[in-house]
Amino acid sequence: MKEKEMGKWNGFVGLLIVLVLIVGLVFSVKSFVTSASALSFITGVILLLVLLVSLTGFTIIQPNQSKVFTLFGNYLGVIKKEGFWYTVPFTSRRNVSLRVINFNSDRLKVNDLEGNPIEIAAVVVYKVFDSAKAVFDVEDYKEFVHTQSETGLRHIASQYPYDNFNNDYEISLRQHSDEVGDVLTKDLQGRLQVAGVEIIEARIMHLAYSSEIAHSMLQRQQARAVLAARKVIVDGAVSMVKSAIEQLSHEQIVELDEEKKAQMVNNLMVALVSEKGNQPIINTGTIY
Repeated sequence: MKEKEMGKWNGFVGLLIVLVLIVGLVFSVKSFVTSASALSFITGVILLLVLLVSLTGFTIIQPNQSKVFTLFGNYLGVIKKEGFWYTVPFTSRRNVSLRVINFNSDRLKVNDLEGNPIEIAAVVVYKVFDSAKAVFDVEDYKEFVHTQSETGLRHIASQYPYDNFNNDYEISLRQHSDEVGDVLTKDLQGRLQVAGVEIIEARIMHLAYSSEIAHSMLQRQQARAVLAARKVIVDGAVSMVKSAIEQLSHEQIVELDEEKKAQMVNNLMVALVSEKGNQPIINTGTIY
């Protein structure tokens, strides 16, 4: 089913026709009352029927709204342009909103690419671009959007890991939310094309480990952060020790053999890397 434009006329032209019918009906009734003519009676009945039928042809279209028209089960077309219109009488009309709609999906419990149970939810922004598809090709396009959005979110969540701990993957759910959102948008657009719906944006709004593994994963993240911090400290300490030895040798402040260098490196590394404060020791004699 494809959207097509419905034939229409200005509603005020329709009002003028109705007024003409009313005037003709009044004269027919007046003529029948004065002359009791059968012709006047038949004319009045016909005008009354035509008037009643004509009154069903008026419709009002609000901004960002469309109406889908059917006549005795036959699809006639769609009117999208706002205003007061006169169209085919006796038609059935279905209102379809063309406004932008957004909804938050429920928090879904799924397994990521590595099999870890996670909780995920998304916000989806969409609008109808084909009113005929939205009305005729699916039972309820809003319910269809909700169901397919959750299905697409489950599918995308299972394609990526929650986090990229070992740099084994190019994209992870936590670190690349924009990229995952773009993939989710494309996936949903393919699923919802049949309903005449355009996906404007889809983004992850909630992402967390499931409660049964959340504590373990938090400890894992903390351990990784500690290791990263210790690496920075060690790298800095090595650089400082190297600079100190080079400066002492360059300025000939003290003569250091390999054993003295090793002991100095050991002492400096302990002092710089240790998390606790160190008690200084003053050596007034030889180190041997």
